[in-house]
Amino acid sequence: MNLTYQNLTIRNASQEDSSLLAHWWNDGTVMSHAGFPNGLGITAAEVAAGLGPGNLILLLDGSPIGEMNYRSVAPNTAEIGIKICEACYQNQGIGKTALSMLIRELFHMGYTKIILDTNLKNTRAQHVYETLGFQRLRINHDSWKNQLGTWESSVDYALTASQFHSYI
Repeated sequence: MNLTYQNLTIRNASQEDSSLLAHWWNDGTVMSHAGFPNGLGITAAEVAAGLGPGNLILLLDGSPIGEMNYRSVAPNTAEIGIKICEACYQNQGIGKTALSMLIRELFHMGYTKIILDTNLKNTRAQHVYETLGFQRLRINHDSWKNQLGTWESSVDYALTASQFHSYI
């Protein structure tokens, strides 16, 4: 995948991105929303071994600022994720634009439904998802424990093409 809109690019992650991804995934401030406040403790080699076609890098003006991913979870259904890993680029609307780029491409590829979940505490992400047209399906209260053993809750979302509000 190689998508560009204005100064944003989404491209497939490569082996050369493994060190950067490991850096981000080992940063507890980046990964705390996903239940890893101490980071993943993963090596660049482990990251490289796990990279697949659904692992994507988000670039702003040619510099990596985050990651995205997608995977097929059922016929015509993709699950997606996004992290703006460089904190100075958060809360600037980049995520909404990047998600619009990815979602549009996934619908073009033939997916008819896109799903995702987020931490119930991540109200900023919930606002972005709902602005894009995602419909809240359910809240999963105290459904998993984070790395520190604290119970966490999540929100499940789904989106169809007719519900999608693109920001590009």
